Amino acid sequence: YPSGHLAILVVREKNQLICIVREDKAIKPKIQAVFKSSGRSTCYYPNGAVWINMNIQGGQYLDQGGNRVRRWTWPNSVLSPGPHAPLKPIFISLNRHVGVRILRQDKIIVSFLARGQQAKFNMGTKVQISDGWLLPPSQLDADELLLLAFRVSILRLFDRLRGCLNFPSSQQRDKIKPPSYLVTQTLKILERCTTSDISDELRSSVRAIVNA
Repeated sequence: YPSGHLAILVVREKNQLICIVREDKAIKPKIQAVFKSSGRSTCYYPNGAVWINMNIQGGQYLDQGGNRVRRWTWPNSVLSPGPHAPLKPIFISLNRHVGVRILRQDKIIVSFLARGQQAKFNMGTKVQISDGWLLPPSQLDADELLLLAFRVSILRLFDRLRGCLNFPSSQQRDKIKPPSYLVTQTLKILERCTTSDISDELRSSVRAIVNA
């Protein structure tokens, strides 16, 4: 900032980059935004309330009272329930010098303007999960692992319901094997659960969900 205080910090944590926007204060500056190359990002109001929250499925825009104003999903995201709401471009000013423009998943621009000079950082990412089970290269966090596990469990439940409708006889249903894509997805989430750096309790929970 013109004051000399650090405005934007980019650091590496394991396999991902993190961009942090700080307020213009010398002592205990608040974090105004965090953008991760894994696809998870959050912007905050000056009072600390969540303003915008994004992940690999989409995002939401909240007011200062915590009420959701807008919600959207990224193209080809299959993890978000309900209809896929497209993103309408968003621009917010975190403070007098730092703004954020959200145009699409791979074009999230953090801009810094001071003394007639400007710097831009593209913190967008192509991370997404589709029917082909394309997983991000970085490790998934606890929320994402649980979300994937619940998705597999729900898909299996829907498959069983279809089986009940198409084959009322339990003897016929017992002979039907689950779709190959569900078997593949179950195996991959279990593999991801094993290789991710998570607690044993979370690992057990994920396994119980997908094996239920």
